[in-house]
Formats: sequence, structure tokens, C-alpha cells
Amino acid sequence: MTSSRVLVWRTLCLLVMLLALPAQGQQRVSLVLGTATTGGGFEVYGEALARTIAVVDPLLVVEPRKTAGSLANVALLKAGEIDLALVQGEAAHEAFTANAGKDSKLRIVAAMYPTAGMFVVRADSPYRSIDDLRGQAIVFGARSSGLVTLARYVLDGIGLDMDRDFVPILLDRAGDGPALLRDGRVAALWGGGSGWPVFVAAMAAPGGGRFIAPNRDQIAQIRARYPFLQVQTLPSDTFPGQTTAVESVGSWSFILARQTLPDGLVYRFCRALHRGQAQFAERLPQARETTVENTVAALTRREWLHPGALRYLEETGALR
Repeated sequence: MTSSRVLVWRTLCLLVMLLALPAQGQQRVSLVLGTATTGGGFEVYGEALARTIAVVDPLLVVEPRKTAGSLANVALLKAGEIDLALVQGEAAHEAFTANAGKDSKLRIVAAMYPTAGMFVVRADSPYRSIDDLRGQAIVFGARSSGLVTLARYVLDGIGLDMDRDFVPILLDRAGDGPALLRDGRVAALWGGGSGWPVFVAAMAAPGGGRFIAPNRDQIAQIRARYPFLQVQTLPSDTFPGQTTAVESVGSWSFILARQTLPDGLVYRFCRALHRGQAQFAERLPQARETTVENTVAALTRREWLHPGALRYLEETGALR
């Protein structure tokens, strides 16, 4: 079955289910959510999200599906093979602005959490700056991860190239990185996001770890070239052994939907997501950032919102 036929088939099935809804909306509906590789932050976020929705709206079933990461998720959404996906900010930006801003077939449902990009090295490492890492083997993430896209923007902003100036290592699974750092096979790991499991493992390892981020002059250079990147601060004590705050650049990750996902279903998902926000945050600390207020703050263009999400934000008064 071609991707266009898959999209039509999924949409028709969802429309049939929605038309069959009684007044109370008590009809079981399943949504497929693309996450990422094993050991990454999107995997744990997706699982916590699915459990939260199951409690708030038991008949709205979110089915997390492991994928290769943000870039793969964008492609799967466009093909209609999944309904929702977790997508890192830079990958979302590229998807929405590609082809001179023509229709991307994607829409924003909610902001997840901010992702400040940085490197982590072993605490006993001699490296203290990004320049020190030049020529070294670096794990930049899973092959299709949006974090790799963020790394390319950050490095290009200060005149560096991932392939030319480093020995880049891309993984099949994000969770394989900390072991490579511990035994010295790589000098650093690149990543971002509060609670990111790879950073947790690296910082909690025997001997601990240390973060390296662009300095203030470099941050200014990066933002001059790529103004859509935002200055973000990782608070102290976010990770084991991290005693000081770390300033860097990054963006918000998003829950995206395929454009053809029925408006009523997206509205129902948003309502369950935000009504369960306290429970979600209990399951996963970084989910504290998944609020209606942050979705509005992270939004670049109103037309990128899915109509179902727009309706929910307007009803709550978060967007006027």
C-alpha cells in the first residue's frame, strides 16, 4: 500500500470512529506516537505520556513506537504512517520552513521541553572548551536524532564543521554513548535536555562528568547566524554532580501531528495531556515544562498549530 493510501486509510478510520462517538465522547481510539531510539529522552517521555493519557482518558490510547529519531519521525508523519511524534526543535524548524514555507503536512500539538545543546566529558578529561575537542572522536547522537541537527547548527555558527573538525560517531541507539565515554573510546558526548538519560548516565558514572558549552561570545556568533536558536540555561543540580548552571543555545522540542489528524481527536488529546499535567510531571520531571503557557511561548507562527490544539489553547485562555 502506498504512503498516500496509508494516509487516506488511517484518516478515514479515525473519522469513522469519531463520527461514532456518543455525546460523552466515550469511544476507544488509538493514536500511534513516534518516539526515538532506546536509551534516549524521547523514549521515556513517550512512555510517561502514554501512561498519563491512559489515566485521564482511558479510551484514548497512545501507542508509543520506537523510531530512529526526529528526522525519521518527520518522514513518518508526512507519510501518514504515525499520528503523533516527538520532534526536536531544529528538525521541526527545518520541516516547517522547507520549500520556502510551503505546506509541511505537519502541525504543532504542544511544546515538550527546552533543549540546550552541550557536550559532556569525563570529570578527569583535559578538555575545557569546544576548541579543545577539535580532532577528537565525539558521539553526536543517534543517526536520525534532531540533536545531531542542533550540533550542526551550533558548530557552523562558530565556524566549525562536524565532519571536518571532529571524528563524528553516530549511533544506532542513543543509550550506547555513555559506555564509549567511560572507557575512553570517545572524548565527549553531545546532547541536551533536562533529564536526558544519556547525560544522567555520563554524569553518574564513577568519577563523574563535566559539561562543555559555547562561551558567551560563541553564543552571540551562533545566534547572529541562526536567530531561531534561543539562549537557554541548564540550572545547577539538573544532573548528578552538576554544581553550576550551564548556558548554551537550543530550542523547544514539540509533539507534532500529521496535518490530517481530525481536529476533534487532537483537541481530545490536548485536553487529556494538560488535565494530566501534574501526574505527567510526577512520572517525569522534565514534563513540568509541557504546559499551555510554554506551548504559546515556544510558538513561532500561529498557523503551525494544529486546529484542534488551537481550539484547546483558545478555550483555556492561553492563546487569544
